[in-house]
Order: sequence, then structure tokens, then C-alpha cells
Amino acid sequence: MHKPLPCLIIIDMQKGMAQPEAGTRNNSDAELHIAQLLNTWRAAGAQVVHVRHISRSSASPFAPGQSGVEFQEALLPLPHEHVVEKNVTDAFINTGLERWLRVRGVDEVVFVGVSTNYSVEASARTAGNLGFKSVVVSDATFAFAMRDYAGVQRSAEEVHAMSLANLDGEYATIMTTQALLEQTAAG
Repeated sequence: MHKPLPCLIIIDMQKGMAQPEAGTRNNSDAELHIAQLLNTWRAAGAQVVHVRHISRSSASPFAPGQSGVEFQEALLPLPHEHVVEKNVTDAFINTGLERWLRVRGVDEVVFVGVSTNYSVEASARTAGNLGFKSVVVSDATFAFAMRDYAGVQRSAEEVHAMSLANLDGEYATIMTTQALLEQTAAG
């Protein structure tokens, strides 16, 4: 008998993240990997949570009423899938997500989405601290290029890799889409 799949948590896959103004990013195939995992989870009847960032700033592309706040078409939640709306980077803060997971007996979660060094990392850290067994899927997450604190420009891949290093082993296990699918198929 196969063990049930962990809950798949898809973070901030909104139209605003696909706009050129979002910046230079890595993992151009992340959406394809997220869709592949989402289809696998749906086929198994497993739990899926979609997280949407709602900005408190009216100037943000993620402000209520802006097109950027909408989910990307290929990753739209189904009516029975849980949607969490957050106002900060961490999907657990003031959202009821922990309670929703606990009530359903979920103790394992898989994180995908954006951005690796902000919402994915913040949410995975909290999940780890709360005792959830967590996986972050390295090729189903992505980051944007940015300057570090010393003013050095870092590529999106560098930002992504450092964020995954921050999480690996301490808060989450880092896996690729293929490795996760092979693990889930093996049960």
C-alpha cells in the first residue's frame, strides 16, 4: 500500500511573477515542473494548497484588483483545492495554514513556487520549525537577480542556490522534480 503524498504547497504563482518588471530569473522551466507535480498530486487525489500574495501597497502588481494578483492560468486552483492569502512572505503568518494542515493530519509538505529566497524560504523555515517534514523542489522554484548587502550584483541562480543552501538539512530536504516523482512512485 502506498503512503499518501505530502501536501503540495504552491507559493505565489501569480501573473505578476511572470511580468518582465519582476526581473531576471532562473529556472525558466519551473512552471512546467510545478504543473507536472500538480498533475501528479491531482491524479493521486492528494492535498494541494495554493498560496497567493495580496499586497498591502496599492502600487504593487499584487494589490487587490490588479491583474498581477491573479493565479497563472496553467496553475489555477480547482474548486476543492485550498487557497491561502498572505500579506507577508511567510505563508504561515496570519493565514490559518498550520491549523488547516494539522486538522487534516498533514505532517509532510512539499514547497514549490516563487521566490526561492523570499516566500519559499520563509515558509519552509516556519514549516521546519513547526515540525513538518518539508521538501523544497529546487527546479520547481525560482529566484530573481538582486544586489547583496555589500552591493554586489548576484545572479538569479546565485540567489536561488544560497537560499536552498540556507534550508538544506536544517529546515527542509532539497530535491528535484524527477527525484521527488521517483520517490513518490516508489511509495
